Amino acid sequence: LNAACFQVFLEKFSATYAQDIHIIQLDNGAFHFSQHLQIPENIILLFQPPHTPQVNPIERLWEEIKRHLAWESFGTLDELRQFIWRRLEKLNTSIVASITGWDFILDALFESNFS
Repeated sequence: LNAACFQVFLEKFSATYAQDIHIIQLDNGAFHFSQHLQIPENIILLFQPPHTPQVNPIERLWEEIKRHLAWESFGTLDELRQFIWRRLEKLNTSIVASITGWDFILDALFESNFS
């Protein structure tokens, strides 16, 4: 991913969902900070603090998937894709909740009557 690719994403996302305002949470990837980026009017970029996986639960899910890759070797990129796909297929709601369910997130969802 680079700034040019990210710019295309922002433009397409903005155009597809033009009727709404969107807040997109981002890590601190260099391409997110490019001076050449033109942020559409209906998008607000929210940068998470460095080294704070608790504000981005997907990071814990990727850690779980990568944990199963530690001793694997793949001859082709397609073999790697198949392996990851099989790992993803094994996930269910309980597993994802146990990996990403930080107490403060669960408390906030409970308080908001999320179901």
